[in-house]
Amino acid sequence: MQGKKILMLTGEFTEEYEIFVYQQAMEAVGHTVHVVCPDKNAGDLIKTSLHDFEGDQTYTEKLGHFALINKTFSEAEKQLDQYHAVYCAGGRGPEYIRTDKRVQAIVRHFHETGKPIFTICHGVQILIAVDGVVRGKKVGALGACEPEVTLAGGTYIDLSPTEAYVDGTMVSAKGWTALAAFIRECLKVLGTEIRHT
Repeated sequence: MQGKKILMLTGEFTEEYEIFVYQQAMEAVGHTVHVVCPDKNAGDLIKTSLHDFEGDQTYTEKLGHFALINKTFSEAEKQLDQYHAVYCAGGRGPEYIRTDKRVQAIVRHFHETGKPIFTICHGVQILIAVDGVVRGKKVGALGACEPEVTLAGGTYIDLSPTEAYVDGTMVSAKGWTALAAFIRECLKVLGTEIRHT
């Protein structure tokens, strides 16, 4: 089987694990992941965030590592037919890139063509900015996103921190602690089979 091409949507302060772990896992099994950010070019760096739960009422936020943008945004948005799936990483980035009309157009393309859409943590904020994408879908995300999922016509699924959920070709999870399950389900949707001998 030939590897697939996945478009990863990020912004400044996207959750670092949801960039690095996902990208490396997909590349390890032969897929190509293009990491893009609005107005960034291949070779640019973005700052990431590291979120954790340390006993407070909400998550804590620390500065993560720099992440490398490996595809120029303006090029990727003109080549959407080349991609088999889109992945919306979480963290802080979705809060602002979801208002970018170009990002919305990218999401709309994958929705209207029925291609797989993968979302984790706050990544669902990108999806709900485009009317109809989560309507009628069951979606997992960080609990703070539940009202937005509901208002957009979706059904919020309160997953455990290590679970992923599949609704058709949409795969979702609550956050980075679910990356193993999330990646496993994304691979299934992409038609990737891993065999142990």
